[in-house]
Amino acid sequence: MKKKKINVVTLGCSKNIVDSEKLLGQIRAGGYSIAHNSDDLNAETVIINTCGFINDAKEESIDTILRYVKAKESGQIRNLYVIGCLSERYMNELRKEIPEVSRYFGVHSLQDILGELKIEFRNELRNGRTLTSPGHFAYLKVSEGCDRTCAFCAIPGIRGKCISRKIEDIVEEAINLAGMGVKELILVAQDLSYYGLDLYKKQKLPELLTELLKTGSFEWIRLHYLYPANFPEDLISIIRDNPRICRYIDIPVQHISDKMLSLMKRSHDRKETEQILNLLRQELPDAAIRTTLIAGHPGETENEFLELKEFIREFRFDRLGVFAYSHEEDTFSYNNYKDEVPDEVKSSRVSELMELQQSISAELNERYIGKILKVIIDRREGDFFAGRTEFDSPEVDQEVLIPVDYNLTAGNFYDIIITQSADFDLFGTPLPP
Repeated sequence: MKKKKINVVTLGCSKNIVDSEKLLGQIRAGGYSIAHNSDDLNAETVIINTCGFINDAKEESIDTILRYVKAKESGQIRNLYVIGCLSERYMNELRKEIPEVSRYFGVHSLQDILGELKIEFRNELRNGRTLTSPGHFAYLKVSEGCDRTCAFCAIPGIRGKCISRKIEDIVEEAINLAGMGVKELILVAQDLSYYGLDLYKKQKLPELLTELLKTGSFEWIRLHYLYPANFPEDLISIIRDNPRICRYIDIPVQHISDKMLSLMKRSHDRKETEQILNLLRQELPDAAIRTTLIAGHPGETENEFLELKEFIREFRFDRLGVFAYSHEEDTFSYNNYKDEVPDEVKSSRVSELMELQQSISAELNERYIGKILKVIIDRREGDFFAGRTEFDSPEVDQEVLIPVDYNLTAGNFYDIIITQSADFDLFGTPLPP
């Protein structure tokens, strides 16, 4: 049986998860048994889908490859393949430094890896998946690549320019996911608001959402990664008028200083950023607005950092993540700027911003005490069931914790009365039936 089993290990972002799930679907159709992120080594072949975005992700990918190289050298596995962003970005270097890997593949190599495995690609399964999530939520990738030229970002060089999928193709995959029991559909792309410009010559996210809503298949539809510049404002009314679309706006601004936004080669300045954020707050007052920031990009002095910190204090994002700048090869920042902010300063700035957000989040969470929120249960963890509201995405946001004394089922929705709040979590109990 071991000879007929393939383990796919996925690292990195939700887009990688989608790629792995499509690969697993083809492998299973080819007659193999499959495993995902399994550590038991009970498979003859292991495929590692890597991330190559920033230093921490690259280090995790390298460590994972080396761990399975040891398993290969000890005879525990026979074949080891590496695919994904790290492999696409550093294929020649990896071949030289880690030759023990059976073969390396890039990011657009589904049919190539299947050919290596002697598995026929099945076109009828191009929108098929084998889900690796709990099953009640799934990511759906609407496009590949990115046309933005942000100075710090290596993704366009790895994934290429934006290629949008046809609306009918996306809807077909969505219907397939609904048939598998998915209740929460999470649309992902490098830049979701750009969707359709390359294919239809106009932003088509509102039209895509309209078609997905017509299926009536999902309790929640969540949107990830809406770029601030050229935000499709007609999207706001669709979110406002359709309760099945989560009141959750994931809009990565990266910085607020005009100087830094210019150095980062973003397509928006402070005024434009504040205009769209204030419009969202005005038109969708009950929505959670999430953003991500970069601390320590070249050119960020204490003045720019303090400007960013004051902006965060004033705007009070509902959800916020901060990354320390990573000086990535083959980016505009790498080629044109010196990585001048010391690592300890970057780390300190990340900590300062997250401490500020911690206090903001604690204050915002207090407003939910005594309120009833719709919650989907993700899993049982220790003495609690862990669930989420529409204001929270899997893996990256806070959770609602409910004592296991209540008989709840993962994947189901419940009305939960919030009894207590913490910095980044809520606690509650189900309403009596």
